[in-house]
Amino acid sequence: MKISNRAGRGLALACLMGSMMVQPAFAADKVSLFKVITAKDEIVIGLSEDELKQMDGNAGGVAKALVARGSLSVWRYAVRKAPTGDLEQAPVHRIGLISTESLRIEPYATPLKVLPIDEKK
Repeated sequence: MKISNRAGRGLALACLMGSMMVQPAFAADKVSLFKVITAKDEIVIGLSEDELKQMDGNAGGVAKALVARGSLSVWRYAVRKAPTGDLEQAPVHRIGLISTESLRIEPYATPLKVLPIDEKK
C-alpha cells in the first residue's frame, strides 16, 4: 500500500504532537489527594510523592504526622477549568492544617486530571 506524501507528513506531524502532549505527564511529580474533614467543612489537599513517603504513604500516616507535629503545611487543591475547557484538580495555595481542628483524613479519588505541585507559586 502506497501512502501519499501529504498523508505521510500528516501522520508524522500527528505522532510528533502526540508525543509532545504525553511528555509533561511523565515529567510531573505524582500527587496524592486527600480529603480533610473538620467540624466546619471539608477540603482537598495534595501531597507530593516525597512528602507522602515521609508519612507512611497513606491517610493514616498523614493523620499520625499531623497529630505528632501539631500542624502541617500542605497544598489545597480545587477544581478549575483548563485552557482547553476540561476540568482539572489544581493546587490553589499552601495552607496550614491544625491537628485539633481536623477530625478525619481520607484518600480522595477523582476522575479529573491532577496537576503537579509547583513550589514556585
